[in-house]
Amino acid sequence: MTDLAGSLIILLGAIFLFSAGLGVLRMPDAFTRIQAGTKATTLGNILVLAGLAILHPDWALKLLLVIGFVLMTNPVSSHALSRAAWLIRTPTAPSTGADALAAHEAGERLAREPDPDEDGGPPR
Repeated sequence: MTDLAGSLIILLGAIFLFSAGLGVLRMPDAFTRIQAGTKATTLGNILVLAGLAILHPDWALKLLLVIGFVLMTNPVSSHALSRAAWLIRTPTAPSTGADALAAHEAGERLAREPDPDEDGGPPR
């Protein structure tokens, strides 16, 4: 019975990994590709590793450590890739939506620069 459960969990993980590959191929721009690849591969890898832990209980501790490593590194790597793509001004598809980071950066820039119309500006 545990063989069947472990095999089904591995199969489910493989389906998620396959859907991640399809998402990377079909998404319109770099940011959505990174998102599709990261979310599905994280879950797919965890399911495959959990299925292996069920099939081979003596490996469970090592596989749990690998699951923790995947949970820590996948989001960090996708953030680094997305940030690098944003910094080099990678174009986005029109369907991607608003660039919230650009609006945030512009707001911080305005907050740092003094307004010349206020008291600290040059006299008129």
